[in-house]
Amino acid sequence: MGNLPHAVPLWIDPSQETYYLTFCCEPRGKNQLAVPDAAKAILETIEHRQNEHVWHVHLFLLMPDHAHALMTFPPGRLPFRTRLSKWKEWTAKTIRIQWQLDFFEHRLRSEESLREKADYILHNPVRAGLASKASDWPHVWLP
Repeated sequence: MGNLPHAVPLWIDPSQETYYLTFCCEPRGKNQLAVPDAAKAILETIEHRQNEHVWHVHLFLLMPDHAHALMTFPPGRLPFRTRLSKWKEWTAKTIRIQWQLDFFEHRLRSEESLREKADYILHNPVRAGLASKASDWPHVWLP
């Protein structure tokens, strides 16, 4: 399988868009992310990059073998794909997370879609049987 296309159409200003993102670990099924020390370190990297204006995270949630996010990328010299790749590279080297090579990305088209995706993400641990209600899941970062 080749790389996923992440080209942004010319008429889109990436800094004005919110993206629904999924990052998967390799191998699937192995808990690398919902381990307290790893989760704490990953969520600290999310907050650090938020404070450095690398991105704006609306929501970031860790599952055992994948992560979901809703993010906006402020204007900058690096495309969002590069920003995410550098973050994945740093977490791989520092926290020893084994990521799949790419990520899934979908540009949201409306406020309603943002709310729907946030609800979907927050209830992912409940659907997976990892929490009885969304608010019980500890591995989530909200600004």
